[in-house]
Parts: sequence; structure tokens; C-alpha cells
Amino acid sequence: MSTPPTAKNPESWATLALGHGVPRRSLLVALVVGTILNVINQSDVLWGNADIDSLKLGLTYAVPYLVATYGAVTAYRRLARRR
Repeated sequence: MSTPPTAKNPESWATLALGHGVPRRSLLVALVVGTILNVINQSDVLWGNADIDSLKLGLTYAVPYLVATYGAVTAYRRLARRR
């Protein structure tokens, strides 16, 4: 496990986005939020009245993942600036 970022030891966005447990937490958020949003947005598919839209399905999981990752990286960087 790497040391947390500080003002003297800044880390890049990519390093933060891929470390410190961020991917696991972001994936968990994406699974929960993405599933809820897919149920809401593609309920016609669940009832058999429409075909699944793969692009919508993927984006509905990708957006919460990216938002959670952005929030975590931003928080780490803000914390580093305060140290």
C-alpha cells in the first residue's frame, strides 16, 4: 500500500484513480447505483416490451463509476494540499 499523497508527494490523477482502494469503492457504487438506474430507465426491457439497449446499459454503469472515482481523487488531492 502506498503512502497517502501530500503537498510534497503529489500523485497524478491516474495513480490516485487506480490506487488507495478507489477502483473497488467506485465499482461498488457503480453496481448499486447503475442497477437502480437501469431498472428505472429500462423497465420496458424487464417487462418484455422492448429490446435491451447495450449502450445505455453500459453508460448507466460507467457514469456512476466515473463520478465516484472523480469524487475520491478530488478528495485525496484536496487532503494532500491541506497537509
